[in-house]
This record gives sequence, C-alpha cells and structure tokens, in this order.
Amino acid sequence: MTDNVIISIKGKQLYAEGSPEEMELVTAGTLKRDGAGGYTVSYQETELTGLEGTTTRLYIRDGQVTLLREGSINSQMVFEEGRRHLSMYETPYGALSIGVNTRRMRSTLGEAGGDLEIDYAIEIDNLIAGQNLFRMNVKKNPALKQ
Repeated sequence: MTDNVIISIKGKQLYAEGSPEEMELVTAGTLKRDGAGGYTVSYQETELTGLEGTTTRLYIRDGQVTLLREGSINSQMVFEEGRRHLSMYETPYGALSIGVNTRRMRSTLGEAGGDLEIDYAIEIDNLIAGQNLFRMNVKKNPALKQ
C-alpha cells in the first residue's frame, strides 16, 4: 500500500535503575480503515529505533490496540486499559514471554488521522521491568500519494 500519512512517534521508557530513555521518530506510513470498524497504522522501522528491516502495524479498535512487528524482529503486544496481556517478544537471543499492563490508553484516530497514547508497564517473570509512554500522531499528507 502507498504511504498516505506522516507518523510522529515519541516514546519514553523509565527503568528502575538508570535514567529515562527517550526516542522520537517521524516517518511516512499508511492509515486505513479495516473491516472490523477500526484502523490500521503501519510503517517501516528505521536504524534509529534499532529495528531496521521490520514492519510495525498497529490495529486500533474497540478499546484495544495490537502492535505487531514482523521482519528482523517479530513480536506482538496487546494493549487494553486496565488489563494485563501476555505477549511474546523475540530477541536475537531467543523469545521472551512478557506481561503488558496498560494503565491508560487514549485514541482519537479517525479517517483524517489523530493521536494515540498508551501508558503501560512491561513485566518479565512478574516483575516490572519498566514503565513506558508511547505517543503517536498521524496526519494525512497531501504531498504523499493517496
């Protein structure tokens, strides 16, 4: 599918030890309405994120967001406010089973774009490994082919 949006992503990770890590990425991607009444946002990861060669897709519908990565890294994470989901996260050293506990989630995504914000904790072996804040803004770009 042809890129039709500009996606701005800001991520912040807080660990029990060490200083917070922040990442910001602006990239072209796609936004489309899916058959289930939600939206799918997809983009190619870059060297900046350390996931070059990976396609990231976010399926946003009915109070739930599923993040699926395929390529050099494969993972699936499910976000649903107030709920904990178990997910698989593939690393170069093998796959990990992790818990994703979504504390707060907000989406204003629609046909013209919008915002998505997810505040969540990652657990490994039932211990919190880090707090994360993910913010994404999606804007239709008339300069990109529709």
